Amino acid sequence: MKFDVTPGWLPFYPTPSKPTLILPQGAVDAHCHVFGPGARFPYAPERKYTPCDAPKEKLFALRDLLGFERNVIVQATCHGADNRALVDALQAAEGRARGIVTVKRDVTDQELKRLDAGGVRGVRFNFVKRLVDFTPKEELMEIAARIAPLGWHIVVYFEAADLAELWDFFTRLPTIVVVDHMGRPDVSKSVTGEEFNLFIKLMKAHPNIWSKVSCPERLSKTGPKALDGEQHAYTDVVPFARRLIREFPDRVLFGTDWPHPNLKDHMPDDGLLVDYIAQIAPTEQLRKKLLVDNPMRLYWPEEKYESNQK
Repeated sequence: MKFDVTPGWLPFYPTPSKPTLILPQGAVDAHCHVFGPGARFPYAPERKYTPCDAPKEKLFALRDLLGFERNVIVQATCHGADNRALVDALQAAEGRARGIVTVKRDVTDQELKRLDAGGVRGVRFNFVKRLVDFTPKEELMEIAARIAPLGWHIVVYFEAADLAELWDFFTRLPTIVVVDHMGRPDVSKSVTGEEFNLFIKLMKAHPNIWSKVSCPERLSKTGPKALDGEQHAYTDVVPFARRLIREFPDRVLFGTDWPHPNLKDHMPDDGLLVDYIAQIAPTEQLRKKLLVDNPMRLYWPEEKYESNQK
């Protein structure tokens, strides 16, 4: 089947640079996607956008170039609840990837067990209105109750202005809850302002809530800038990520968000995104927590258990 890419779609950066930052051994890219290829894994009829293909081979090549050892692949809305492309990538990764899927209320217990055996460790609930149609909260809570016994967690994607409305729902979820991209704060506002303080309050009050400090390229107003001959990327986002890493060092994750769907103004160099990590996690200890210890505890807990038995 042939798909026409959404007009004006920005394809992923074709020649990413090799980062200058050397990542700690075992680093995990905890948020990335695979798209298609559409001829093999068709895009969902209800999708709000049609991306360019971004197959698993490209993702794994990028993983190796950037210095990551593992991936967490998140189901994107363009594939709906058809998780075949994601599961195919998990199988090809041979244990070096885990998955976050989208499921509907009618998913069978047999399918959930099959996904679990294939490396899936959570489901994603998307509340960004321009990307998905509304799903009743009672349906999402029903899904949450069914995946909790598997030890899975829930990933939530929303925009900062909607947090107050979603607060009660998030705090009732019976699993670990991982927030995508710091809850998409408006970084033109103060890092100690009312809006971001509400998100900090959420995490302080609920130790089961984690945050990804990813997607500076999606949040930044200033973009990547050249200063004094160096590349200082997305400096206006840095205070927000630094605050989360400082206050919740054991509940933060980082991911590239490759292949960066729905960006409008520029496509980031993924090597530059890795170098950005040094700005938000300035010590080796913080980088190890962010990139190794936290994602391993969440996505590969059995490996820690096995290592303790030796």
